Amino acid sequence: MAIVEGQIESSSKLREIFDENGISRFSSIGDINNFLQNYGAEKTSIPIIIERELDQEIVSLKRKSRKYEQRRNSNLALKYLLFFPSMLTNRKLSYLDTNSGKIISDRSKAKSDELESIKKLVDSLYSLIAGAVGENQVVKEIQKLSDDYKLINDFSIEFDPPIYDKNVKEMIFSIQIDHLLIGPSGIFILETKNWSERSINRFDLRSPVEQIKRTSYALFILLNSESSINKNSLAQHHWGCRKIPIRNIVVMTNRKPKEEFNHVKVLSLNELNGYVKYFEPVFSDSEVFSIFEDLKELTKA
Repeated sequence: MAIVEGQIESSSKLREIFDENGISRFSSIGDINNFLQNYGAEKTSIPIIIERELDQEIVSLKRKSRKYEQRRNSNLALKYLLFFPSMLTNRKLSYLDTNSGKIISDRSKAKSDELESIKKLVDSLYSLIAGAVGENQVVKEIQKLSDDYKLINDFSIEFDPPIYDKNVKEMIFSIQIDHLLIGPSGIFILETKNWSERSINRFDLRSPVEQIKRTSYALFILLNSESSINKNSLAQHHWGCRKIPIRNIVVMTNRKPKEEFNHVKVLSLNELNGYVKYFEPVFSDSEVFSIFEDLKELTKA
């Protein structure tokens, strides 16, 4: 199984947003999907659950009241000591019995409002959730590879000084990569898109091909200069400094365009691992591990 390092960016953002809103019920994308699928049934069942909880509360208070009464009757000192606790318990019990209908209604409304608030927030995060679903699918697919492959999720790095991209005549100050895969045949930049056909045809969405080409250029300059990664990670060859191959992949977990693009391979999820394994190995196991460790340190800096 491929070694995986780091958390998916979109999943981390979701966790941060949920924490900020005091929502702890979601620990995975599966939990979110289950919530959306069962939202209607959960909302409908609220009054039934509240009534059941109220019944249990009343039963518990009755049991507590009987214990107080038994202890007070068995001991004169306790008769006075437990007078106020017993009285408060009986008052609460009487209130719940008398006002059970209103209590169920009020508690159900509060619970329903809370549920609607969570649903509204989840709906507003549709794009982020879709991205997290796609990226999780990619990670699970990559994990099917052998442990010769190492994956870094959410690889981010800032450049100081920035890198000049001569192709578009712009300075690159930072890059963020959904998944950076290091294997025997080199490095694969994976940009994941969980897009529908409609999204693919939209002109207002940033081209993932142009995005990954920019990222790849900066990473190529970083890795294939006379850098510490190149010097420390690779065994020296008597012909000179060795190249670290970088291949660019846009993984489409929903739909993908029919067209092909220069310098970037667009693949469906089930095409990914076959493409990765197609290339001849150029690195030893120790070199793969060394590149992986050096890149992990870079993203932590």
